[in-house]
Amino acid sequence: MDYMQTLLILCPLVFLAGFVDAIAGGGGLIALPAYLFAGLPAHTAIGSNKLSSCSGLVAACYKYFKEKKVRLSVALYSALGCIVGAGCGTRLALFFPERTLRLIVLIAVPIVAVFLATRKDLGKDEQSDRPLSRKKEALISTAIGVAVGLYDGLIGPGAGTFLILGFTTFIGIGLVQASACAKVSNMASNLTSVVIYALSGNVQYLLAIPAALCSILGGSTGATVAFKGGGKRVKQFMYVVLVLLFVKLVSDLFVG
Repeated sequence: MDYMQTLLILCPLVFLAGFVDAIAGGGGLIALPAYLFAGLPAHTAIGSNKLSSCSGLVAACYKYFKEKKVRLSVALYSALGCIVGAGCGTRLALFFPERTLRLIVLIAVPIVAVFLATRKDLGKDEQSDRPLSRKKEALISTAIGVAVGLYDGLIGPGAGTFLILGFTTFIGIGLVQASACAKVSNMASNLTSVVIYALSGNVQYLLAIPAALCSILGGSTGATVAFKGGGKRVKQFMYVVLVLLFVKLVSDLFVG
């Protein structure tokens, strides 16, 4: 594939990833395999995806802050935890052989998909009434951030969704507010990983920068749809994309 053909395949998928990520998380499940499909080595694919994904998250965060959906106490503590976890996870990822990392991603994709399928309330925004003390909320938010940041730095796909599930399950906030907090935390995690991957030479800027523009557009559009309750439709479409990209990863590992 030449450069323009690669962009024509990559950019629409990255837009879709930014769109999905802004609503329910899990955009990496679309974008990361898309970078692998473009022929990038696993580490470079992850580093490039982090750069474009981070751009989309910035756009989504702006929208959520503008609509006053971000719960700062949760978002900031979780973001700090994500920075620590992502730093450790990203450094661990750089030590894995490429084939091992592809296998890890291959295993992660269906696991996260099944996890999404078991959460029937994903796409709803039911406000839970379980008030926590400030100290407990801070500790739980930080712990969620460290755990998901470690996963995000090591593998990545579905990290935003895990943050949302963690916030709704253990803190008891509504889905839209949890999604808003997840964007802030995930952005912190991705920024940490981008710096490490960039310093190690694992970012393909010629692909990542145009893709970042698509991710910004997707993130902004997705956040707008989230305010209107569009999470269910996106979740359904996400499964179709997962199946197609999962088949591609299997082909790369066992056929190619």
